[in-house]
Amino acid sequence: MTTVKFKTNIKCSGCVAAIKPHLDKVVGEEHWKVDLTATPKLLTVEADQVNPDAVIAAVEQAGYKAEKQ
Repeated sequence: MTTVKFKTNIKCSGCVAAIKPHLDKVVGEEHWKVDLTATPKLLTVEADQVNPDAVIAAVEQAGYKAEKQ
């Protein structure tokens, strides 16, 4: 299992709901989570293979930003 963290501008549960279909397509359900209590907000992806560029593209498709930490 590979874990990759991204700094993001996702701020609330509504934002998480907006990115869900995009990230589910790229990394699969239950292979990602957003820590809304962290500063900056952190998106953690945990999967067998993680393509950071694909994750960033999926977040950007939903209208948000992500940067590999």
